[in-house]
Amino acid sequence: MSNDLIVNKENSTVTITFNRPERRNALSHDMLNDFYHELIKIENDSSIRAVVITGAGNAFCAGGDLKDMAERDNEKETTQEKTNNLRRMMETSRILHEMPTPTIAVLPGAAAGAGLSIALACDIRIASENAKITTAFAKAGFPGDFGGTFFLTQMVGTAKARELYYLSSVLTATEAKELGIINAVATDEELQATANKFIDQIANGPSTALRYMKQNMNLAEEGNLIASLDSEALYQTLCRDTEDHQNAAKSFVAKEKPVFTGR
Repeated sequence: MSNDLIVNKENSTVTITFNRPERRNALSHDMLNDFYHELIKIENDSSIRAVVITGAGNAFCAGGDLKDMAERDNEKETTQEKTNNLRRMMETSRILHEMPTPTIAVLPGAAAGAGLSIALACDIRIASENAKITTAFAKAGFPGDFGGTFFLTQMVGTAKARELYYLSSVLTATEAKELGIINAVATDEELQATANKFIDQIANGPSTALRYMKQNMNLAEEGNLIASLDSEALYQTLCRDTEDHQNAAKSFVAKEKPVFTGR
């Protein structure tokens, strides 16, 4: 793996950092390939209870690296081959959205294009007050990728999502929070502390219940009430037998704070 992607595991939390600050963490082909393989490993590691995606320096991710794209366009690949390669890289968004482990994007600065799409694929987004949020695709003559049209439409509705895509509007972090795109906004100095409040609570929470909770939420996006009720009934019943639930019930009676072990 190249130095363009930094992966750090501390206790039960994995942090993946896009590490091309000189390019505002733009996504090169090699960087995306590494990102994809790391997420595959994380997805299948039940010891991980929280996944954090962030960027080095003063940006989260400026999207695809147009210079890298131009160089790769000189390679002799058919349109189908290029489509297949891109689609495989776009699995990163699906994995972030569907992996059982909660995912948190921490935005120290701009999130644009595919970078924004990747942030939207996460469960929670915390941004610096100086961060700028933009789809950016129209400015590059692209329609969009990495699931951004799906995620943004789910979050803000089709009318606003179309506006943000067609016009490539640039939002402040506060404006994005008002639209429901960002969960919390903090100063540069307080960003990590604010993010840690979310990360620590999730990493130390009842991980089995949170995993089932995420599956229920993803299922709810499909809009099938009967399937959602069936899923909730099953997972609620399964969690009754976990140590976490039993400990929480005893702690409630004793008026104590429960300690969750993930079992």
